[in-house]
Amino acid sequence: MREHLTAEDICNELSMERTVYDGTFLIVEGITDCRLFGKFADADGTRIRIAHSKDNVRGIVREMTSRRGDGRTIGIVDPDLERIRGRDAKPPLFHTDCRDMEMMAIRSNALDDVLDEYCDIEKRERFEETVGPIRDAIVSSSYPIGLFMYISRERGLNLSFKNLDFHRFINPRTLGLDANEMVSEVLDNSRSVRVGRRELVSTLSQEAERLDDLWKAARGHDTIEILLIGLRKTFGSFNAADLDEGSLGGALRLAFSDEDFRKTDLYRDTQAFAEMRNLSLWDLS
Repeated sequence: MREHLTAEDICNELSMERTVYDGTFLIVEGITDCRLFGKFADADGTRIRIAHSKDNVRGIVREMTSRRGDGRTIGIVDPDLERIRGRDAKPPLFHTDCRDMEMMAIRSNALDDVLDEYCDIEKRERFEETVGPIRDAIVSSSYPIGLFMYISRERGLNLSFKNLDFHRFINPRTLGLDANEMVSEVLDNSRSVRVGRRELVSTLSQEAERLDDLWKAARGHDTIEILLIGLRKTFGSFNAADLDEGSLGGALRLAFSDEDFRKTDLYRDTQAFAEMRNLSLWDLS
């Protein structure tokens, strides 16, 4: 199956394809990235290839450019935790603006369009009068989860953040996060943890004070799950009842427009790189 292909396997395919194609190869992590960037790519001059992992994207770009001398291969990956560590990608590898692609859409007008579609107007107004803008609320509640993931990786704790019960630590009326309950949920979801909850909550608080930008830590999966709680419990209209993470994420990608993409650092940097090398890449209206 294609998801088991190595970076070298994919590079060999690209090298064979070069015999008949002289355009740009845009290498992305997965199918959702392909769907999103496919909306903006130059259909004639750019071919998008799925690498099936971040490591594969990096490996393909490195192999094609450094070892095979192909100057028409560009890669895009999510930075995940790299920006918290103070690291950034170097062309021809590029990072999305936020921690991942979903957060890039949430930061844009795409979220406003999705909220217009799925919110009850009066319920939304009451929420925002009391709590504040929905975008601020969901990011403020999701970034501690992403920051806790950073702590886990930096300290080698191997905590599990899969299949968390968000209702345990998210207040449905305010979308506020209970840090103690969140840490307890992650610990209960993990195995062989030698660090106590109180110490981890204290560490999380210390890291939060040092964090200079919430968007570096907030993860799309968590933010969408929190938004779902709000739509289902507090400010959603009747058509929000059947939403799940996949459909809401898809709605955000569909709403992410040419104009939204044009405002991103990712577009600016990749377009400048392509123009300097006379490469085809994007085709925005």
